[in-house]
Amino acid sequence: MHIGVDLTPLWLTLRVAGVATLVTLVLGVMLAFFVARSRFWGKEGLDSLCTLPLVMPPTVLGYYLIVCIGNQSWLGQWLKATLGISLIFTWQGAAVAAAVVSLPLIYKTARAAFEGVDPNLEKAARTLGASEMGVFFRVSLPLAWRGILSGAMLAFARAMGEFGATLMVAGNLPGKTQTVSMAVYDAMQAGNDATATTLVIVISIFCLTILLVSGKALKIRYQ
Repeated sequence: MHIGVDLTPLWLTLRVAGVATLVTLVLGVMLAFFVARSRFWGKEGLDSLCTLPLVMPPTVLGYYLIVCIGNQSWLGQWLKATLGISLIFTWQGAAVAAAVVSLPLIYKTARAAFEGVDPNLEKAARTLGASEMGVFFRVSLPLAWRGILSGAMLAFARAMGEFGATLMVAGNLPGKTQTVSMAVYDAMQAGNDATATTLVIVISIFCLTILLVSGKALKIRYQ
């Protein structure tokens, strides 16, 4: 169906948000389980570091990312020389930025979910001979999955709406790195209210649906 609006930014946003969510899902769950079940010096510092992107200005995060993965950084030079990859001004770079920004949402939700799992169940599994990997996949993760799923949906919604850090790292290149947030901004700057309104309505429906499903998952979890 043709609605007279280029939806390329929407498909790009979904790709960026999807990749970012997959990355943060793996990293966030690992960090959350480690912090929830471990005692070590600096635990609160690690927790604060994982939560920091939630309160830090996105442009500041974008600056840090440029320093860390830019073409002049050691990591950026290694990626370019070894894999021929440059993350700056690419949709992959936008995904990295979105992942960093949305990580706290999965991390905090997953940590709360793991802390809600009865440790005695994990001890019982170890007593029955389960390995640590087996305890995680057969006890901890199944009991915490609804909270983790809720966090993943919130992270996906946050990644879809990311603007500042993505703009710093990936730029605003139409058809290449321009996400919905940037497309709406450009449309408003150009006085194209019809395009801006259509994109806003579409992305609002997506985000509202995600929030409703996420809330339902949390409600079921705590019943």
